[in-house]
Amino acid sequence: MAGWGSFYRGEGLEEEEEQQQEEEEGPEAVAEQRFSGRDSLIFLVDASKAMFESHGEAETPFDMTIQCIRNVYTSKIISSDRDLLSVVFYGTENNKNSVDFKHIYVLQELDNPGAKRVLELDQYRGEEGRALFRESFGHSADYSLGEALWACSNLFSDVRVRLSHKRIMLFTNEDHPHANDSAKAKLARTRAGDLRDTGIILDLMHLKKPGGFDISLFYRDIINVAEDEDLGIQPRESEKLEHLMKKVRAKETKKRALVRLNLHLGKDVALSVGVYNLIQKAYKPHPVKLYRETNEPVKTKTRMFSGKTGSLLLPTDTKRAQTYGKRQIVLEKEETEELKQFDSPGLVLIGFKPLSMLKQHHHVRPSQFIYPEESLVRGSTTLFNALLMKCLEREVMMLCRYTPRRNVPPRFVALVPQEEELDEQKVQIAPPGFHMIFLPYADDKRNVDVTENVPASQEQVDKMKEIIQKLRFKYRADSFENPVLQQHFRNLEALALDMMEPEQAEDLTMPKSEQMSHRLGNLVDEFKQLVYPPDYNPDAKAVKRKQASDGQTEKRPKVEVSEDELRCHVQKGTLGKLTVPILKDACRFLGLRGGSKKQELVDSLTEYFNEH
Repeated sequence: MAGWGSFYRGEGLEEEEEQQQEEEEGPEAVAEQRFSGRDSLIFLVDASKAMFESHGEAETPFDMTIQCIRNVYTSKIISSDRDLLSVVFYGTENNKNSVDFKHIYVLQELDNPGAKRVLELDQYRGEEGRALFRESFGHSADYSLGEALWACSNLFSDVRVRLSHKRIMLFTNEDHPHANDSAKAKLARTRAGDLRDTGIILDLMHLKKPGGFDISLFYRDIINVAEDEDLGIQPRESEKLEHLMKKVRAKETKKRALVRLNLHLGKDVALSVGVYNLIQKAYKPHPVKLYRETNEPVKTKTRMFSGKTGSLLLPTDTKRAQTYGKRQIVLEKEETEELKQFDSPGLVLIGFKPLSMLKQHHHVRPSQFIYPEESLVRGSTTLFNALLMKCLEREVMMLCRYTPRRNVPPRFVALVPQEEELDEQKVQIAPPGFHMIFLPYADDKRNVDVTENVPASQEQVDKMKEIIQKLRFKYRADSFENPVLQQHFRNLEALALDMMEPEQAEDLTMPKSEQMSHRLGNLVDEFKQLVYPPDYNPDAKAVKRKQASDGQTEKRPKVEVSEDELRCHVQKGTLGKLTVPILKDACRFLGLRGGSKKQELVDSLTEYFNEH
């Protein structure tokens, strides 16, 4: 089970739902969301004999490739099961593709990942799997890489849903496939150029080869670079599965922007930026309701009926109302939409403040990250970099009004500059840009009554400092997985793949008591002697409180409201000041079905007293 997942989920829509959404939101919203859609990924695997030779290693390049593809499938099932995946072999004796190219076999068309596809890949793992592959597909060196790329392009064209990102991953350990055939080499370069022109990214996942893999012989002219990537090819070939998985993880997940909008610096000065989520909480997937007899997903539809006549109500038959005092304020649909619209989407600069003014207690929700977006406004990257350098130089932050999209209230945000960080190998570990910190409103702040505590003595403080110093360790968020989620997905994987029993997930959140006790030694006992009284035993059971003389606890008196008092509350419009238990008791006393929500209880009582 892969222990990693995508931060950026690709929740695509079906074709009909997309058209309906475009009609409802209008042309401006469609222009903003033109980057949305499903991710698609094709694994193009070299099936020549060289991929099946181990050269003294435990795993063959083909085994590493199949295991890597399987890990991506299982990860996609969990993180973004609506993405489309495909597996294509080239260099086989048999062929199966829409154009009937020789030595190209499409094992799996572009479709959602599922348990059946994972089981199909498992058939070709290990020594028995390699033998089954040779028997089913065979090997051939008379293939054309250009025709293989053409077949992959046709797979993208045959998909009916909208695709946001198209990517091909080429797995091979042959650095010069058409050394003796210049026509095939020219065709491959031409097809690679066609892919580049149509926005299809081609990545090379080259594997270990005796004598080394030389990219410059052929593939440097084949591989194309994505917009947000500085390097489209890796200089070192993969010898181990871990290294191969690291390359695939970095490539297969497209860094999706939550929204692309303009940052207005003044009346006539603006640049475009993309807003990204750095962290997104992982949840269990919602269960899908199925029809008992056919196991087909059930669609839920809501209909509204009149409570008096029972007739079906159309959307035009209903209105929205808000009770203010004794009066109901009725709003039309257009009025409710206008109430939600505060401003057009964008970031508007308010001013600059020193970074020291931003406090930790200002944290309201996880921050987001903004990066320049050159595709909307040309020159945005240059202006963005100049702004970033000046903010870093003067140690200031930008205060802005942020409206992510229409019908969303604006928020005040602080744009905190971040400088680019590189490791020893000159690989970027932190990108340059601005962290967008959401600032609280005055309504969000609370005054907490702080009770006076008995201050600790200096000796007690020093002893606790020693304990803290002994238990310190370097914390990394990516070192701890959610044990509940991990076990849940392992159980699902075991059921889907017909395993005997699920793999047990290790709970890394449990403290290592033995190691902690070994580190601390006698410090805990010394601290207890300084803090607790001599006769205090923290392990002793707490003494229960004495009950009343008759052996029964006193019950709180039940609050009751008379019918006249309820009528008076309805007339004054103050019925909402009563608590939910009191309202429930009143509905039960009058024989009304009020529901469980407070507004439903208030509406039932108001309707009753207006009629009686």
